[in-house]
Amino acid sequence: MLTHIDLSKKMSKKEFKPKYEELSATLSALQREARKLKIPIIIVFEGWAASGKGTQINMLLQALDPRGFEVHTTKPTAGEDAMYPYLCRFWKKTPARGVISIFDHSWYIDPFTNPKSEKYPARCQQCIDFERELVDDGNLIIKFFLHISKKEQKKRLAELAENENTSWRVDEHDLEQNRRYDDKCAEFSETIRLTDTPYCPWYIVEAEDKEYAAVKIMSVVIAKIQAQIELMQSPRPNPDDFDQLSDYRNYVLNGVDLTKTISKDEYKEQLLKLQSRLRLLHAKMYRERVPLVCVFEGWDAAGKGGAIRRLTEKLDPRGYNVVPSSAPNDIEKAHNHLWRYWTKMPKAGHAAIFDRSWYGRVMVERIEGFCTTDEWQRAYREINNIERNLYDADTVICKFWLHIDPDEQEKRFMERRDNPQKSWKLTDEDWRNREKWDEYVTAVDEMLVRTSTPYAPWTVVEANDKYYARIKVLKTVVEALEKRMGIDSEK
Repeated sequence: MLTHIDLSKKMSKKEFKPKYEELSATLSALQREARKLKIPIIIVFEGWAASGKGTQINMLLQALDPRGFEVHTTKPTAGEDAMYPYLCRFWKKTPARGVISIFDHSWYIDPFTNPKSEKYPARCQQCIDFERELVDDGNLIIKFFLHISKKEQKKRLAELAENENTSWRVDEHDLEQNRRYDDKCAEFSETIRLTDTPYCPWYIVEAEDKEYAAVKIMSVVIAKIQAQIELMQSPRPNPDDFDQLSDYRNYVLNGVDLTKTISKDEYKEQLLKLQSRLRLLHAKMYRERVPLVCVFEGWDAAGKGGAIRRLTEKLDPRGYNVVPSSAPNDIEKAHNHLWRYWTKMPKAGHAAIFDRSWYGRVMVERIEGFCTTDEWQRAYREINNIERNLYDADTVICKFWLHIDPDEQEKRFMERRDNPQKSWKLTDEDWRNREKWDEYVTAVDEMLVRTSTPYAPWTVVEANDKYYARIKVLKTVVEALEKRMGIDSEK
């Protein structure tokens, strides 16, 4: 691919100046229009060492209002970043709606730097999935690869190294890249080929002449923003009504045996044993840098809070974080719906416990009309992707649906209403949700079937008996951690 690019393209300074000024005026106006329409824009600059990424980014920025863009420089994954799932730091830097984010190197840092790694195929797929989720959510992503010849790179590296003000910018990695130019050219070409998609294509920039490169980059950015604005302003076809197959309706939940119970004495005995085992596992998690994510979903008053409290009661509070999920605030609404969860993911050796989670999109948001049909339908794929990314980062994932029947829920609502210390837990929204019980059953059944995977299975917890439910949750987490860390639970 790269070997066939014509790098002789040039533009005279006389021709460049009026063209650049014209493009700058157009781009400035488009930035204002995109901000008005709340279009998030991501511009990625990748390329050879010394190919001029910094220069081209600066020339692009001259046309933009500095209050409307952010620039992020990406280094190879190391240190603190290496303790989180790979995409975590990039999710955190995705722009709010109406903002432009420019990446000097990006989520492609690992695929381009380590093409021989065993993680390379997974990294490429993660990049593709990441971009698909953002594009589906209305983000515009423009990817540039700045290409120069071996001779030009060698010349530029030498000039940088000889200048005391720029010599620090040249390291052994850059020199090695030039020595292995042909091999690297093939590797770069393969990564570009694998990650070039119709919804997020690569644009190869002939970068030996900076004026030509600047005009090409600005022209592409302008064309892409104009197309995105036209897309936003055009009527969008309504997606076909989703065919709610009978396979999903009343399939899982109707088979749950809610008569399961344990005695109070048995509960106390098992609680003590399991909490003691979990405390030791929590310490081992930290030592071995194993992250844990627990997701709690369930009916209102199903006992999620009580289960979480028993799960964390004996743990070192410095090693876990309980993340409650409520209606998104204004900052969260300005980002992709998964952004707020990616910012709360645990680093290696720590645990994050989500009291409700990203599954809200396929339950309450779906039923209450807080998102479009297209958004909740594609959320199944997005959810499976986010959990696959966690699994690829060696995360232990435990997902619980706490299930009770309508009679038990009503009983607990009445107990909350009549108890001054618990009445704050009962809201008008709880009663409204109860009226939509059958709709939620359909949505939950579908969610359980579509998002229970080998790497992130659902555990349905029979929760009419709170004692039984708490023990089942603890036992599930303990067994998952023991399996992950190769511990024989019988010993």
